[in-house]
Amino acid sequence: MDGPAFAFSNTYARLPGQFHAHVAPTPVSQPRLLLFNEALAAELGIERAGADAQALADVFAGNRIPDGAEPISAVYAGHQFGGYSPQLGDGRAILLGEVIDREGRRRDIQLKGAGRTPYSRRGDGRAAVGPVLREYLVSEFLHALGIPSTRALAAVATGDRVVRERALPGAVLTRVAASHIRVGTFQYFAAQGDTQALRALGEHVLARHYPQARDDPRPYQALLQDFARRHASLVARWMAVGFIHGVMNTDNMSVSGETIDFGPCAFLEAYDPSAVFSAIDEGGRYAYANQPWAAQWNLARFAEAMLPLLDDDAQRATEFAQSVINAFPALFEAQWLAAMRAKLGLLEPRDDDAELIGRLLDAMHAAEADFTLTFHRLCAAAADPAGGAGPRDLFGDPAAFDAWATDWTARLRSEGAPAQERHRIMRSANPALIARNHRVEQAIGRFVEDADIAPTSALLAALLHPQESSGAAAPFMAPALPAERVLRTFCGT
Repeated sequence: MDGPAFAFSNTYARLPGQFHAHVAPTPVSQPRLLLFNEALAAELGIERAGADAQALADVFAGNRIPDGAEPISAVYAGHQFGGYSPQLGDGRAILLGEVIDREGRRRDIQLKGAGRTPYSRRGDGRAAVGPVLREYLVSEFLHALGIPSTRALAAVATGDRVVRERALPGAVLTRVAASHIRVGTFQYFAAQGDTQALRALGEHVLARHYPQARDDPRPYQALLQDFARRHASLVARWMAVGFIHGVMNTDNMSVSGETIDFGPCAFLEAYDPSAVFSAIDEGGRYAYANQPWAAQWNLARFAEAMLPLLDDDAQRATEFAQSVINAFPALFEAQWLAAMRAKLGLLEPRDDDAELIGRLLDAMHAAEADFTLTFHRLCAAAADPAGGAGPRDLFGDPAAFDAWATDWTARLRSEGAPAQERHRIMRSANPALIARNHRVEQAIGRFVEDADIAPTSALLAALLHPQESSGAAAPFMAPALPAERVLRTFCGT
């Protein structure tokens, strides 16, 4: 049976040869479709043309190359936990090509776990099923929240085993992104002193991601400023839902402003600003509260790489770059305050907002209150302070919460905004459920042990409607019991 049809329109493959390597996916023994995103496929204009599950599995495992695809792996560099690696690249990912979706946006379609490439170094080029399912779940959840993210189109079991700490079932993820160009892509060519390639990359990124900046008299300066704004917004929105990326290296930061690379990511349960889940982040570099600093550090590395494009005069280029870097904390604070005001139903910005927000977070930290449930229950409390199980039930000693709540409710009354509008904004900003770490691990475990994809499908169905708190969603709202807690997550390589 014929496979799905793609209307490929490839541009990155047209860049000079030093940008990528042409490489075909390595076939797998028994591809089996686990998950397929029908809605995303329709959005991308992919025609199934009667293709059954096996035909889809063959394509999304890499066993069959669709017409028009030009498989490549991209080269890039990057700072990994602060140390510079001069050459990294797609060691287990192969870009099939690009399509123009139904809204006119250019999107990459990439196979992750598709076999060795020239950039695999000592890796096997494969992915275990756990990281594939984790990325599928979390990326689709972030998208459902409206947070910019790569998307998951398909997950395919390979029938082969990959060896990590033990032998595990292999899988391939089909990932969709605005592009897979990273801060580390710019770093690679800047470190080589290849200004011609750097400029070709910059022109590609301007056309693809920053068309308004392209029309600016100083397009690369405008690009850098827009990049800073996008990343301030992205990290603020992560933190507003308790997300910890876990590995904010410059090779894992997309220049488009999307969340990318979901290896050891996790979500807060009990609020703790120093929370770290990633097993490879031994020093806590990318702890929850360190993420704004990490974003600014990555911005600085991006600015360094772009210096030859910012201005012909090196001093002027450096001064401009430094001004953008210095402005980042204020950019982030504005985005974070906006996100937190929405979570608390504060519709009028005031000078003491940061103090009011900080007092609640301090009380949550002291009480080890669940981050998601606290804010979700505040929605109901704002509408009816006397109704139901309120947020104070999450505090062992509710005195600190009560003192804060008195000031919060007084603030809400002083604004005089319609309760219906405030409740709508709060509900939108405060999901009822998140991709809780133990639920993700339980779903993965069921597949690893029993080849049962049903728990993953059920969790995914709930995550696609994060504001729902009844029916099938209800079991996924509860925090982990002590024996269920997941304290470490892994990147999967």
